[in-house]
Amino acid sequence: MGPALALVELASIARGHRVADAMCKRAPVGLVRADWVSPGKYLVLVEGEVAAVDEAFTVGVDVAGNQLLDRLILQQPHAEIWPALAGEANAKAGVESLGVVETKTVAATVRGADAAAKGARVRIVEMQLGRGIGGKAFFTVTGPLAEVEAAVEAAIGVLDAALVHETVVIPAPHADLSAKLR
Repeated sequence: MGPALALVELASIARGHRVADAMCKRAPVGLVRADWVSPGKYLVLVEGEVAAVDEAFTVGVDVAGNQLLDRLILQQPHAEIWPALAGEANAKAGVESLGVVETKTVAATVRGADAAAKGARVRIVEMQLGRGIGGKAFFTVTGPLAEVEAAVEAAIGVLDAALVHETVVIPAPHADLSAKLR
């Protein structure tokens, strides 16, 4: 994946299609995701070189207009972000302590997960981005308890408090719970 990513989150599925098209036409970026999530929101996620992503992001936000819910641009996202976005992050390697950060927007979850991974020695276990959960999003991390606590604090520290729905830290979660994590 590229050294940068941008996400535009919209309140309109129709406008989302137009934003995706405009972003891809404006700059040489890879379209990672362009689809709907509950409740009728639309996500456009692109990756590529920093300058191209920045240019696509600028036009995406402009075209989104009054349908823009949230947005995110990350230069040099943590390496844990890419597999999590692809749904590849998992708990198969075991869960020590568990941190969960639940947000009201997808962009906030990606921003928080990047800060968590950069701010502590944790592994992203999963990231769910709005589909089937009422438009909310969340990510989970695992690692030693102190690192999980630091990761959750790092995530909260970069987010607007109004976008944080709930956070939880569970020291040594029960094996049955750990087995159910994706």
